[in-house]
Amino acid sequence: DRQQLLSAARDPHDIATLAFSGVLSRFPLLGLGAPEIMRLLGRYFPGAGPTAAAAQTLSTPEGVCSSIPPEEFDDLLELFREHRRDDSEETGWLAHMIASACAGQNHLWEDMAMPNREALSQLIKKHFPTLYFKNTANLRWKKFFYKLLCDRAQAQICKAPSCGVCSDYAKCFGPE
Repeated sequence: DRQQLLSAARDPHDIATLAFSGVLSRFPLLGLGAPEIMRLLGRYFPGAGPTAAAAQTLSTPEGVCSSIPPEEFDDLLELFREHRRDDSEETGWLAHMIASACAGQNHLWEDMAMPNREALSQLIKKHFPTLYFKNTANLRWKKFFYKLLCDRAQAQICKAPSCGVCSDYAKCFGPE
């Protein structure tokens, strides 16, 4: 539960802490094992008493169905890794969090339970600056990430997986 995580947070107002708590409470984490999740919980949510059992429930064991195909997750993760500010564990964890949250059905900032789109933009600017500055058209983040992946694959028509059911479809897929 997000409120429990935030109440156990070292700094509940820190933008990375907000992102971690939002994603941890909503999505299975792909690509992170229980030891990494235990370190993340210990660093950001020390009052939660990170245990192996808690970390195991947050990681996605092999064979568990996810709403994002493994190869798509890997492509997103690679995109974030290419544009990360540094090789810190925190930035690596954020790459996994954002890639995992791309499976959500809403705007990425909503799926990550961020206060607004600007908060997500600031997180991306801080940890993935070259990716942030590539978004010169100010596209919605999820749409932008998938556009980059589709450009790499030289796909003609491409959209984020849940865009078709989004209430803001007309805003995202307008005359641009």
